[in-house]
Amino acid sequence: MAEQLFSKEEKSIIEAAIQAAERETSGEIQVHIESHCKIDVLDRAAEVFEMLKMHKTQNRNAVLFYLAVADHKFAILGDAGINRVVPKDFWENIKEEMTLNFRQGKYTEGLRKGIEMSGQQLQSHFPYDQKGDENELPDEISFG
Repeated sequence: MAEQLFSKEEKSIIEAAIQAAERETSGEIQVHIESHCKIDVLDRAAEVFEMLKMHKTQNRNAVLFYLAVADHKFAILGDAGINRVVPKDFWENIKEEMTLNFRQGKYTEGLRKGIEMSGQQLQSHFPYDQKGDENELPDEISFG
């Protein structure tokens, strides 16, 4: 079910949003989608974060967008580096914006907007460095 949520074009829009955000920052963004989440959504997001080795980025500035589509759950998880510098309510503000879109069935737009908002914060705290910056994590959506 998770892989059927997005068409090929919609997946391309999401991946393009990730690439656009990452062009301006050394931060990394990933999207992981599953059908079900049988435990607390933040606990599952933390498991996926580790499984995808997102905690191994040089500046600890990776962000995971985790969705369990059949269970209508999602979480945004930032690593220690980004969590140290963003405002306390930062992730909640992004979740609220995404939820507005999700409630209307606009999953692609919700993810695109959340990725864009995250990218802006990453850019202001972790600007792109032409000399040493490399894409540390894949930009493709992963499915569980």
